[in-house]
Amino acid sequence: MHRKEPGKPLLEARNLEVAYNDVGRAVHGVSILVPENAIVGIVGMNGAGKTTTMLAIAGFMSHDSVEISGGEILFAGTDCTGARPDAISRLGLALVPEREKVFVRLTTWENLVASAGRGHASVTMASIFELFPRLAERRHTVAGYLSGGEQQMLAIAMAMLSNPKLLLIDELSLGLAPAMVDTIIAAVRELRQHFGLSVLFVEQSAANAVKLADWIYVMGNVRIVLEGPTAEVCNHSDFRNLYLGMSENTEQRSYRDVRRYQKRNRWFG
Repeated sequence: MHRKEPGKPLLEARNLEVAYNDVGRAVHGVSILVPENAIVGIVGMNGAGKTTTMLAIAGFMSHDSVEISGGEILFAGTDCTGARPDAISRLGLALVPEREKVFVRLTTWENLVASAGRGHASVTMASIFELFPRLAERRHTVAGYLSGGEQQMLAIAMAMLSNPKLLLIDELSLGLAPAMVDTIIAAVRELRQHFGLSVLFVEQSAANAVKLADWIYVMGNVRIVLEGPTAEVCNHSDFRNLYLGMSENTEQRSYRDVRRYQKRNRWFG
């Protein structure tokens, strides 16, 4: 089935600011757009602000000293800036976190059952097992004994059973074997194709991100330093040098030297 082109905006983060203790900036002036039926990646080095951006969008500020201090977040036209995670979830957004993503003392099947309830008829246990046959094989296994890749599959499946319009995945491939990464990437593509899902994911490995994303945002020093369609970002010399290890000269450069690259209107022709 031929997938649709990206449509109208589904998620818009505009000039997002997140502060620690009203002093330190964890995210500064970040603007991110995720259209309908699009897969968008955020890449960057450790400490760049990727996970904080995702948690702010999903409503998961970890403790009282962290807060959204500026900007706005719109989901399907609704302002959800600073809203509670449950309220954001009801709008149609689901987060697969980097850590503590499954109930480790429950079986695979029990994790899935615990996540079901509001799912659309098209997202059933049968469709989940068709997409992730490994989970069908391991349905009676306690989740704590699953491999890292199997736990990632399970976490994505659990999120899908909440019938999201937008799936957020924090650290898509962290700690996974290359073959498992390819399996997860293929599964995410299938989710978009068969369920019309939009995806926003964080990925430390730029090489993995470019395999999946339609559009790439690069974060450095808590802000967006480069963005654009994946093919164009991959052709940018700074990105090739700093993130893909394809240096075209011997000059040592810092990610702070990456120039901002904006082509937002490309989404809409």
